[in-house]
Amino acid sequence: MESNSVHHHLPSAIKLLPSLLQKPLIFPFNFKAQKQPRLALLANCSNNGYSNNVRLASPSSTTTSESPEIDWDNLGFSIVPTDYMYSMKCAQGENFTNGQLQCFGNIELSPSAGILNYGQGLFEGLKAYRKHDGKILLFRPEENALRLRMGAERMCMPAPSVEQFVEAVKQTVLANKNWIPPPGKGSLYIRPLLLGSGAVLGLAPAPEYTFLVYVSPVGNYFKEGLAPINLIVETDVHRATPGGTGGVKTIGNYAAVLKAQKAAKSNGYSDVLYLDSIHKKYLEEVSSCNIFIIKGNVISTPEIAGTILPGITRKSIIDVACNQGFQVEERLVTVDELLDADEVFCTGTAVVVSPVGSVTYLGKRVTFGKEGVGRVSRQLHSALTSLQMGLTEDKMGWVVELE
Repeated sequence: MESNSVHHHLPSAIKLLPSLLQKPLIFPFNFKAQKQPRLALLANCSNNGYSNNVRLASPSSTTTSESPEIDWDNLGFSIVPTDYMYSMKCAQGENFTNGQLQCFGNIELSPSAGILNYGQGLFEGLKAYRKHDGKILLFRPEENALRLRMGAERMCMPAPSVEQFVEAVKQTVLANKNWIPPPGKGSLYIRPLLLGSGAVLGLAPAPEYTFLVYVSPVGNYFKEGLAPINLIVETDVHRATPGGTGGVKTIGNYAAVLKAQKAAKSNGYSDVLYLDSIHKKYLEEVSSCNIFIIKGNVISTPEIAGTILPGITRKSIIDVACNQGFQVEERLVTVDELLDADEVFCTGTAVVVSPVGSVTYLGKRVTFGKEGVGRVSRQLHSALTSLQMGLTEDKMGWVVELE
């Protein structure tokens, strides 16, 4: 009688709970379709929340009423909330359609979403640059789209087409164009995400997927900028193993390196260089970028064989170096060759080209060059960034101009 009495006084929504639980609960992202005119939407999405790591410009700074008041000279590499992000969904076995811009903000997920429980997620990274004439440039966005599709196949996920990916990036960049730093002050970092957003309990592909694109203005990834960084070679922890997911840009690859990276930084190093997990003597990559060594006129980099991410900056540097007369080899590179190199540098979307000043291996520290940044590293950095920023003619057909 007591239980019936209690039940009688329960709110009607709670009394419906047993019937609701007979059906799978899927909590979509909490997005609402935007139906306002674009100008009204821009006003509604204006984001005044700045990262604590970004100082506001002084009152004397020259900014327009439409531009965020950021001290562009002191941009770091951390999230700065912007105005818009892009969202597109599809169910497992279907195709992505009907993407749209949304106000940048938090998202809502089921506790049993595939990305939260089984790590079914991928991300990409690319940049937009502003030219002195006001035009906006993207660098090889179709390569990011192709890499995302390759990773999605490995992770059992549907993916946007190359055209959908590039269009989503273009829309997001143009909607946030006021956040692109002035020429020479940085870039707009673009982060596309593909995630299993549908609810799933047993180990299986998620029933629903979400493709997101958000952006943030950034400065240098390493605080040193183009100054040499210092690496430590990790001998116990491995970033990837043969047959795993080291060759795709899945989220789990990066969480796995955090412990070693944190320990390295606490000891004064910039980052960690990982070795292969079988022989423990061949170079693989740094936590978030590829590695190159220079000996004479030969530039060598570890070959892509399933455990190393096929970096788009890596691929571009190889082509640029070949065009400049260097011999480039993609092969197994031993740690002994690294220690005997004339120069060493890293490549990646975030770092572009970052010269290595020293490498520490088994307690032995080896330095490279006497003038800080090596000649070849500086030459390749200049050639690539000049292309990306539209300072030199794009004979490779890599740059996409937005306006």
